This record gives sequence, structure tokens and C-alpha cells, in this order.
Amino acid sequence: MARLIVYYAHPGHKHSHVNRHMAKAAEAVEGITFVDLYRDYPRFDINVNIEQQRLLDHDVILFQFPLFWYSTPSIIKEWEDLVLEHGFAYGAGGDKLTGKRLMLAISAAGPEDAYSTGGYQNFELREFLRPLEQTARLCNMSFVPPYVLYGSLKAPSDGAVKPHVDGYRRLLESIRDDRFDWDAAALHDTNNAASLRIREAS
Repeated sequence: MARLIVYYAHPGHKHSHVNRHMAKAAEAVEGITFVDLYRDYPRFDINVNIEQQRLLDHDVILFQFPLFWYSTPSIIKEWEDLVLEHGFAYGAGGDKLTGKRLMLAISAAGPEDAYSTGGYQNFELREFLRPLEQTARLCNMSFVPPYVLYGSLKAPSDGAVKPHVDGYRRLLESIRDDRFDWDAAALHDTNNAASLRIREAS
């Protein structure tokens, strides 16, 4: 079994359209570790020793969050700044995360076609995730295309929440049980990630 940790970050959890349901499903999956960053660190007083040990204890690190201004919620950046220290995650002697995998589960308010060169966001979603991808590379980790829900604000009225949450649960279970095809996932682009993850995790 793969050792999977899910870091959840949503500053407006109780107002969430999709992520709170995903978080509830993730927390209920047996055999994985679930961490709610805003719940555990409401004042951003992140315990570096605990978090570094968590990274050492797991093979797959997954961050779940809504896209905020083309980036992560701020607590994830704070977590990165403090936890991914020189000598631990990168630099001289910083090989502790070598061979681990980094994955994202993201919700985006805009529709999928908005995240394209011809859409109103001007770039594909993957472009906005380059800092996280490069962070993984610097730490000698593998970066995996994310599990994405586009149009999250309309997801409840469109009936998209339950299928996405069910797919997310199956994804987590397939990672835990070593049934996820990492090589196949790496061949697909971000815009197809949601349907791809659901099929591969089923």
C-alpha cells in the first residue's frame, strides 16, 4: 500500500461549494492521513518538525484546494516556505523527499474553456501551476497532473458535485491500494485530468 497524505486548505470551508464535500470524503478514507491546514494552524503557526516528519512518513503528498487568484490559498505558501527547508527538501543534503510524488486536487470557478489560449483566463490551468511543479522538481519529487473540477460555482446546480466527490474518493483509494497508473497519468494534460482520474481510479 502507498502511504498517502492529503493536505486540505480552504479558508472559507463552510462556504465551499465542492471542497468541503471532497474533504469530508477524504477524511473518511481509511488508511490515509488527512490534514486540514486551516483547522490545525488557524494562526499559521505551522509546526515544522511535525510537518517534515509527515512528509518522511508518506510516499504521496496531495494538496487539495480551490484556485485562489491563480495560485494556492496563502497557508499552503506559508507551509512551503517553512517546511521545505534547505538541507531537508533541497540543496546540500536536502534529499529527504527524493522519489516521492506531489499531486493536486483543485477546483476552479471558471469553465474549462476559460483556461486556454483563447479563453478569458488566457492560459491553460497547468501554466498557473508551474511554481508547484517546479517546487516538486527542485525537491526531486514527481509532479502528477491534477484532479480538477472546472465551473465549481455552478457545480451544485449542474449536479456535478457528487460525481466529482465520488471520483475523488476512488482516486484516493486507488493511490492507497497501489492501483493508480502513474505512468499513464503523466501522459495526459491538465484539461483532461478530471475525467482521466475518475476512469483510472474506478
